[in-house]
Amino acid sequence: MTDYLHIQLPPDQIRGISSIGLAHMGDAVYELLVRERIVLKANRPVSELHLQAVEQVRASYQSQAYAVIEPLLTEEEAAALKRGRNLNSVKPPKNGNVRDYRRATGLESLFGYLYVQGRLERINELFLAIETALEEQQA
Repeated sequence: MTDYLHIQLPPDQIRGISSIGLAHMGDAVYELLVRERIVLKANRPVSELHLQAVEQVRASYQSQAYAVIEPLLTEEEAAALKRGRNLNSVKPPKNGNVRDYRRATGLESLFGYLYVQGRLERINELFLAIETALEEQQA
């Protein structure tokens, strides 16, 4: 990611952001990473790019990503992950799995939390771990 997307808020301002706000931010950060990796891997028609992105940002995939990174997290990061996962206001779609949706929200909250701290290197490190582990599982 480049510096023009970089923000770094002071800790008191970060504490003022709700978990759902962090998840909202993290959803965008995570999707941008997915799209970036897909585009850099190969030139494809936009319909294929879209299908690949949708596959990787859906709740069931993000739930698997949650499982990959959970053991890699610091105590502080794990707290941000769990805060997002435990949100009571999160309701999955009618055909969605509650566990997957909650874990996906936790993952997005963590990415949002790291983003507002300006910890882009850590975001990329975790995303690479997800990408590596889940690509190996699919192979």
